[in-house]
Amino acid sequence: MDLLAMMRIYVRVVERGTMSAAARDLDLGQPAVSERIDRLEKFLGVRLLTRSSRTLTCTHEGRAFYENSRELLQAADKAVHSLAQMDHTLNGTIRIASAQCFGEIVLPRVLLRMQAKYPELKIDLVLNDAIVDPLTEGVDISLRLGRLTEGAYIAYPLGIVERILVATPSYLSRHGNINKPADLSRHPFIRVKGVFNNDHMPLSGPDASVDSVRIRTMMTTSHWRPMYEMISASSGIGVVQKPACAAALQQGKLVRLLPRYTVPAFPLNALVPAQRPLSPRITRIIEVLRDEIPRALLKEDKASLFS
Repeated sequence: MDLLAMMRIYVRVVERGTMSAAARDLDLGQPAVSERIDRLEKFLGVRLLTRSSRTLTCTHEGRAFYENSRELLQAADKAVHSLAQMDHTLNGTIRIASAQCFGEIVLPRVLLRMQAKYPELKIDLVLNDAIVDPLTEGVDISLRLGRLTEGAYIAYPLGIVERILVATPSYLSRHGNINKPADLSRHPFIRVKGVFNNDHMPLSGPDASVDSVRIRTMMTTSHWRPMYEMISASSGIGVVQKPACAAALQQGKLVRLLPRYTVPAFPLNALVPAQRPLSPRITRIIEVLRDEIPRALLKEDKASLFS
């Protein structure tokens, strides 16, 4: 019985909250994960998890075993990483989470450069827009946009992602130009859920002051792409991250509204679990991200991101 492997499976099950999520992370079948947890409980002679139809809950013994297992696994990983520090290669799998739009438009070029530099490194990329503790999320590094909430993580600033208020020329020809911030409330606004939830949008004026401007939400989506397609179809106005709309602006397919005003940019951070010391492997990848992401963000033409 490989007790260390069993402990890794158990720790991932606890952190992910379900057998199925842990199975996907570990590239195992759910029955195999369940069978290994059963074997581990029989070996230890205690019940580690209380199972219901929807959730898994640690017993008192299970919580203590999780904490001790996590510490032991971190010590084992540190021993392995200390060997990796002796050379300049990176291998194994790095699990990275990212916000959706940034992860689809900017991140591929960064990851291609990372793999060119470290060809033995495997990358598992997960895209979602939630800002959560990377330990709870089950990833090594989480790339997040916006204001950070409380969490057991360390944040490494990587730059900013600009946002631009846009519409199509066709929309403006039919509905009239937008000349001042107060005009925005007369136009249907399309946005991603979680952004401008109170139907007010911050705008920074020519004097650098930030005002809250009323908008009229017509549609919300859980993903940036339907929002972008609706705006591009002249169905309304909205705010799009600059890397996603730079090419359309350059080609005249979209027009920047109120060019003397700006929507505050998103800060971009890399979040890692708050554990000390940070492994040399993760440190090296953070260094690559710090070098490559600002460079990629300077590429305003979407097509040039993949050149």
